[in-house]
Amino acid sequence: MILFLIGLAVLFLAFKGQDLKKIWQEIRSANFIWVGISAFSVWIAHILRSLRWQMLYHSMRYPVGFWNTYHAVMVGYLANLALPRFGEVGRCSIIHRTERVPMFASIGTVITERLFDVAVLLFTALAMVIFQKDIILNLFTHTIYPSLENRLNAINYMWLLLIGILAVVLVALTINILRQKFSNKFLRIFVNLRQGFSSYHKLKHKSLFLLYSLGIWIFYFLSIYFAFSAIPSTSLLGFNAAFTAIVFSSFAMAAPVQGGIGVFHWMVAQALVLYSITFKDGLAYATIIHSSQVLLLLLLGSLSLFISLHPNKSKRTSF
Repeated sequence: MILFLIGLAVLFLAFKGQDLKKIWQEIRSANFIWVGISAFSVWIAHILRSLRWQMLYHSMRYPVGFWNTYHAVMVGYLANLALPRFGEVGRCSIIHRTERVPMFASIGTVITERLFDVAVLLFTALAMVIFQKDIILNLFTHTIYPSLENRLNAINYMWLLLIGILAVVLVALTINILRQKFSNKFLRIFVNLRQGFSSYHKLKHKSLFLLYSLGIWIFYFLSIYFAFSAIPSTSLLGFNAAFTAIVFSSFAMAAPVQGGIGVFHWMVAQALVLYSITFKDGLAYATIIHSSQVLLLLLLGSLSLFISLHPNKSKRTSF
């Protein structure tokens, strides 16, 4: 609840002082064919993610069917709308329910694939900095650095150091106590996690796994690019703007806020400002694309949740 309120606060600050009537008019006049194509691109990315995840299970000799991984992925995204990062556990629980795969083996596979996503994101961010250095340098020197400098000057480093030491001590004591009381369970958890972590190394077709990883981000990129054509103010933006927007939006979705609400809107609008789009128009664009993706997850995620809770009605398919 607190995280959701933080997201709403960021959303309020993003729209504060803007002409809400004009933003709403721009949203209402959007070409929803392009919005639909954008949402369809995101859906294709979800399918590729399901196929990629299925490969990790097969490498561990768990014959998990495609439809179960797909439904688990969609339920996971749906769960993230309720509680940030809860979807990762949620989709593992769906696989445990439908395929009887140990929870921590699934969590190991999720962490593995997320590491690849982070690697692609960092590589994309680095490419953005290299090929659009003038724009990024201007953003850093005139916006990020002054704000960061003010925040750093206001920090009491002694209190920060004490809090850090206290946190480390508490974590160490907690782990030690849990290890003593639940040593056997910790051993099973460690074994299952290690099995999930090693799933990539056991893959027979690593190139296909990497191709799926690349495809996921290509379709995320296309969803951003296609949505530009939805409203006149962004219709002339090209690949460079989409490239920057996908990096900004990805970092926004990593924020511990339900569905990236507020943070997504602000960061995407800021990204488009770099390409001479007004912040107001950037907010309209961000609202359109974010709303379409949330609607997609609500519809398809709810359908997948219903099917997962009624396993006799689901089709187990192995690709």
